[in-house]
Amino acid sequence: MLTQRDKKRYLRQMIIPGWEEAGQERIKNSRVFIAGAGGLGSAVSIYLSAAGVGYLKIVDKDIIEISNLNRQILYIEEDIGRAKAESARQRLNDINKDITIEVVGEEIGEENIIELLSDMDVIVDCMDNFTARFILNKRAIEQGIAFIHGGVWGLGGVVTTIIPGKTPCLKCIFPEVPPSSGLFPVLGTTVGVIGSIQATETLKYITKRGDLLSNRLL
Repeated sequence: MLTQRDKKRYLRQMIIPGWEEAGQERIKNSRVFIAGAGGLGSAVSIYLSAAGVGYLKIVDKDIIEISNLNRQILYIEEDIGRAKAESARQRLNDINKDITIEVVGEEIGEENIIELLSDMDVIVDCMDNFTARFILNKRAIEQGIAFIHGGVWGLGGVVTTIIPGKTPCLKCIFPEVPPSSGLFPVLGTTVGVIGSIQATETLKYITKRGDLLSNRLL
């Protein structure tokens, strides 16, 4: 149930036609898994926190480096050397103290994926490698969890929403792991745009409002 504080805080999105209190309650009761707290994960987690998603689980094992700061807007210079997961929790709690944020400083792998995705409603793929993406994709299909994929390279990026049983899966779209050249170019505004679209897709899926980017790759 929404509190009076909730109704004031989320008023501007609740007056979207068809969203209303019922949509906001679905957001408040939702559990979203964010894979990666880098560039995409920063934008996704900020907007989902601000929108009132009740429970966020963020997984990232990396340490903040100065080269992250051009695009990973969750972090500031004083965070360099800290764990991304813990810094992310602190910053997101500053944005919204009414939601629950769980962080896990581990690498996503076959050995922990079942536990990591337990009781999750949506997976938001903010990873930078296809090995982890394919592990998430496989488990999403097996558990019937919606999977919001996003990726960037240089000035461009892609987004698609995968609904198990209704749309092609990630491995259907990318049968093989794309070749990697190691360090890849990326602009902060690019990940901001793609991450914002991923967050929007997540909210549209939860509230059942708007046309999803399913069966198509933006």
